[in-house]
Amino acid sequence: MSGETGLERLDSFAYRHRVAEVMGTPLATARPGATIAEASRTMAAKGISSLVVVDERGRPVGIITERDVLKAVATHRREVADVPVGTIMSSPVATIRSDAFSYVAMGRMDRLRVRHLVAVDEHGIGVGMVTVRGLMKMRSSYALLVGDEVDAATNPQDMLAAKMKLPRLAGELLAERVEALGVARVLTSVLRALSERSARMAEQSMIDKGWGAAPAPWSLLLLGSGGRRESLFGADQDNAIVHAGSRDDDPWFAELGKRICDTLDAAGVPFCNGGVMACNTEWRHNQAGWEDRITQWIREADGKELLNVHIFVDFRPVYGDIDLAARLRAYLRDQAAKSPRFLHAMAQAAGDIKAPLGVLGQFITKDGRLDLKMSGLLPLTSAARILALKHRIDATGTGERLRALAEGGHMSAVEAASLQANHELMVRILLEQQQADLAAGIATSNRIDPKRLAPDDRDRLKQTFKTINALNWVMKNALSSV
Repeated sequence: MSGETGLERLDSFAYRHRVAEVMGTPLATARPGATIAEASRTMAAKGISSLVVVDERGRPVGIITERDVLKAVATHRREVADVPVGTIMSSPVATIRSDAFSYVAMGRMDRLRVRHLVAVDEHGIGVGMVTVRGLMKMRSSYALLVGDEVDAATNPQDMLAAKMKLPRLAGELLAERVEALGVARVLTSVLRALSERSARMAEQSMIDKGWGAAPAPWSLLLLGSGGRRESLFGADQDNAIVHAGSRDDDPWFAELGKRICDTLDAAGVPFCNGGVMACNTEWRHNQAGWEDRITQWIREADGKELLNVHIFVDFRPVYGDIDLAARLRAYLRDQAAKSPRFLHAMAQAAGDIKAPLGVLGQFITKDGRLDLKMSGLLPLTSAARILALKHRIDATGTGERLRALAEGGHMSAVEAASLQANHELMVRILLEQQQADLAAGIATSNRIDPKRLAPDDRDRLKQTFKTINALNWVMKNALSSV
């Protein structure tokens, strides 16, 4: 079964906090000549399980633990009290600079298979102790807490309680100047956790209620912004099921889809207004059924169907047999890449959206607001999606797609970086608006008030809209001959 680990859910946090923020201080030390009796008294008095052995300058040369003491007792028996710790310490000791980022500490612990690292300053002098427990207590571990609460949930109410903590989480991250897209990835990780937990609960309830185990391997797919890991507040359900069974197995998967969607709705992830959910027949197929659906889209899709295609293409498995999703991705990639008419139709649909700028460069608003998702984010993410399909790129995230396009020579590095900066700007502006609306008791949406923007952000957003208008024109014309 798929799923992210606890440390993976820390996402961008570990890249924002340094070792000095999470290490335990002061560092408990002993000299090599200190006796085991002295070391044991120190550990008992401080309530700790280890001591760092340092040289005359305070540089770590080894570590002694309670286990080392017990081994010494077994070896030296009555004489153990006077044995120098330098003779039983473990050496060398794993260290890390106190100014290193926490992700370095995580990687080093994993590589060395240790649970402790001695933090040292620029002179190599021991200044603190880093532990797995300490890393989990970092302020940013609030995201880990939310994810773990979802994992431990036994009902939708528990899941909803965890989801309600997202505004605080996002506020803390923005205050710490985490990139907006980093915040979106963390918010999506919670949406993913909610979807995975709903699938697990639904699967178990099928067994408990007499439906039995799944008749064939299956996978729950997260679509749209969730699949891109770019969800913000107010995300609704966009999901699907792929399975390895026959059409005769659909009643079981239909009931499963209904239970998943009902659980998510009760947990605060509302039903999709467009019906893009696994509880609906068109979003629940076996491998052959999905291949037929993709073939039909490629041959005939237009209008609303093209919107559904855009949502589906970003799918990512969140629970179940990930090989099913991989095979589905490979089929979609190969079929779309060799279908220029289909790519052109997708580009035409996305290109019909015009950024809300008047002839004098002013924002065009309705009731004082403009829809930033529809007028800015959607055409940008659509362009990246279509180009990724054209060039057989499997990545689903917009930033990942742009980087892959640049690395493959399909787009200049400068252009890709510019579009990524535009993407980051729009996500940040929308997140900040949603935060402000929540604080004011206003329902979150994708509509922003341009008047609340700082002058620099206002100017940058106007330039972003001009860039997107130009991008739309290029996409509509360039893909006419793909």
